[in-house]
Amino acid sequence: MVPLLLVLLLVLVLGVAGFAVEVLWWLATAVLVVWLLGFLLRGAPPGASGAPGTRPRWYRW
Repeated sequence: MVPLLLVLLLVLVLGVAGFAVEVLWWLATAVLVVWLLGFLLRGAPPGASGAPGTRPRWYRW
């Protein structure tokens, strides 16, 4: 009975881990899309005058 319970527990852990990895891939994809959109849609903030030929960054770091 114990080996059967251990196998079922292993299947449960691997199933949950697989689901979590799938969710993390979708989350990483969403973050990548937002990050790329930030570069495409960025604009100069009001009153910003950077060096000639440079574009302002949309992030603070």
